[in-house]
Amino acid sequence: MKIRKVGIVANTEKEKIAEYAGALKEWLAAKGVEVFIENEIAAKIGARAGFDLKTIAVKTQLVTVMGGDGTMLRTARCLSKYNVPIVGINMGNFGYLTEVNLNEMNSALEVILSGNYLTEKRMMLDVSISQGPKIINAGVVLNDAVIDRGNLSRIVELETTINNKYLTTYKADGLIISTPTGSTAYSLSAGGPIVYPEKDLIIINPICPHTLTNRPIIVPENSDLRLRLWSKGRGAILTLDGQETFRVRSGDVVTIKKSKYSTTLVLSPHRSYWEILRSKLGWGGLPSGAKRRKNA
Repeated sequence: MKIRKVGIVANTEKEKIAEYAGALKEWLAAKGVEVFIENEIAAKIGARAGFDLKTIAVKTQLVTVMGGDGTMLRTARCLSKYNVPIVGINMGNFGYLTEVNLNEMNSALEVILSGNYLTEKRMMLDVSISQGPKIINAGVVLNDAVIDRGNLSRIVELETTINNKYLTTYKADGLIISTPTGSTAYSLSAGGPIVYPEKDLIIINPICPHTLTNRPIIVPENSDLRLRLWSKGRGAILTLDGQETFRVRSGDVVTIKKSKYSTTLVLSPHRSYWEILRSKLGWGGLPSGAKRRKNA
């Protein structure tokens, strides 16, 4: 099915973003596409009207996100309930989620608008904080939920159960609970594994554990994780996708499980996941004299 209604979301702090977003708007309009621009970038380019993300999600068939992974994560969380496909235009230097480079934006969108594109469903996690029987905060993440000590120079203690079965009490600088999509984010920096993003799995990765045998664990998608904080004093900080933060107090329970929502990402028509991975991680190329296979 051809795409005839497209939303534009952008990181307004990026250099020349008004120029690039304005050019995209004009290019889409010339193709006969109805364009819905998020409020902030609409004001930046002088468009007559802008829309909030909810309206964009309801009215469009595709949302283009111009920025880096941070902008993609914000958009994914806001659009999680609407199942609208998202394509990322990389305006930064190190984006795994923004698959389309700026210099190939028009050629990639030409293919996508024709309806000749592939998507991936990316697993998300529901995260909540409970004090006794009461849930006091909740959210959804595409990458990860991180519980750490904040700016305090001490460890946190997290009693961890999986489906009501005791696993261990982590004593560490913190704990990263990640999706496969988030396996190439903070979890990777903390020594976690790279997990193929279409798999529905949960990664538990301690940050600088006091017990060196506490290693990253991959658990099934139906795992119900409960993390009870036993650290005294000022407690700890829970961060969702690196963007939203909540205070966790001693005795609070953080519950994390697979969300009923997911993010639908439009894949680049020009390169595979493996090529993006090689590029972002700076892995070596083919041996001298070897021929590159199609779609490698």
